[in-house]
Amino acid sequence: MVKVLHINATECTGCHQCEMACSYHHEGVFNPSKSRIKIFNFEETGRNVPYVCTQCADAWCLQACPVDAISVNADTGAKEVTAEICVGCKVCTIACPFGTINYNSVSTKVDKCDLCGGEPDCVKVCPTTALSFIEAENAGMEKMRHWAEKTDAGNQANS
Repeated sequence: MVKVLHINATECTGCHQCEMACSYHHEGVFNPSKSRIKIFNFEETGRNVPYVCTQCADAWCLQACPVDAISVNADTGAKEVTAEICVGCKVCTIACPFGTINYNSVSTKVDKCDLCGGEPDCVKVCPTTALSFIEAENAGMEKMRHWAEKTDAGNQANS
């Protein structure tokens, strides 16, 4: 069963532990700027929102790569960059509508989430339920429940 990284932004405290775990896993250093997951801080509302590659079904990055350096991992479903093939042209960074592929000036290649081979370190260190790794078919259920409850509460208030 394919799993997906699920983000519950309302639970994010902005601790940046996910960024640290990711940068250490992939780069061997604790440096948020080298992380493949980022925390966006909405200062005016005091909210923090993790954002990371959503592993799109119709991955524009994969389709845009002129050298086929991005492929689907059959075990995890992650769209992964093969560094030995990547020429660092950055076309995938332009194609990604979410801005979750980054150019690495040290390696001169691109980096994106690879789900840590099916055991995302960001999920392991998240002290809240902001990040979880769930079966893909269940990923939309929580959102549907949330909106159903919100709609139901709104209908009850209007009654």
